[in-house]
Formats: sequence, C-alpha cells, structure tokens
Amino acid sequence: MTIVWTELVVALLLLASGGIVLTSALGLWRLPDFFARMHAPALASTLAAWLVAAASIVHFTAREGELSLHVWLTVVLLSITAPVTTVVLARAALFRRRHAGDDLPPPLAGVPPRQARDLDAADD
Repeated sequence: MTIVWTELVVALLLLASGGIVLTSALGLWRLPDFFARMHAPALASTLAAWLVAAASIVHFTAREGELSLHVWLTVVLLSITAPVTTVVLARAALFRRRHAGDDLPPPLAGVPPRQARDLDAADD
C-alpha cells in the first residue's frame, strides 16, 4: 500500500514540475526582449529541477528502504551555477547592446553619474 502512495507522490511532483516548465516556456515565448526573458524562466526551471529531485528522493527512498539524498548534489550544483550563468549572459547582452548603439537601461540607483561612467568604461 505504501508503494501506491509513494508512486502517487512521485507522479504529482513530476506533473507539477512539468507544469512549471510549461509555464516557464510560455513566459519565455511571450516576453518581449532578452532582459525580460532572463529572470522568470530561470527561476521556474530551477524550481522544476528541485521538484524532480524531490520526486527522485521519494522514489529511491521508498524503493531502497533507506534515505537517499545523493540527488541533492545535482540540485545544489545547479543552484550555485545558474546565477553565475545568468550574470554572464546579462553582461554579454549589455555589451552587445552598447556596441550596437541601442538604448541602455538607466544606471543603478544611488550611483553618481561620474562613477556610473567609470563603471561602464571598466566593462569595455
């Protein structure tokens, strides 16, 4: 009887993960530009990966009869590397926009204009 319940929990976690990924993909498709597309889908896909990891933990714990946490290593690695990748992609996109002559986002709030220019010069 516990096998049925664990399979149900695993199925629900995987369905929730699939729904989140679908929502993330729709947001990626509907949002207007690169900078709007960056943040929300990245967070949603990370949440979906956490749900898949939770489903895997439930499945292997029920199957082996002991707590199985080795899947968390993958999710922790994903959670550490995803923000770094996002920052690198954002900086590359800003660099390309500067060289294309497009309008740039306003400088950071609270940064004096001269310091903002110095920061922009350091990026090039």
